[in-house]
Amino acid sequence: MPQTAVIHARIDPDTKAATERVLDALGITPTEAIRLLYRQIAMRGEFPVELRIPNVETAAALAKADRGEDIETFDNTADLYASWD
Repeated sequence: MPQTAVIHARIDPDTKAATERVLDALGITPTEAIRLLYRQIAMRGEFPVELRIPNVETAAALAKADRGEDIETFDNTADLYASWD
């Protein structure tokens, strides 16, 4: 199917740069990401991602993880499960 429709969007430069770094790491161009989003919306008939504002505790945990704080890593699932005891 030929690509005949054009979408124009404005976004702040910092968000654009940060997003394109992630997309580049995934091997996806911005155009491909937009196509994926649009296809998912069309297929599902709704926005494909649940958008929610995290509560205070979750937001704090996410911020710590972003900073690399209090992160546990495991070599295998058995070690992960053992850590829960």
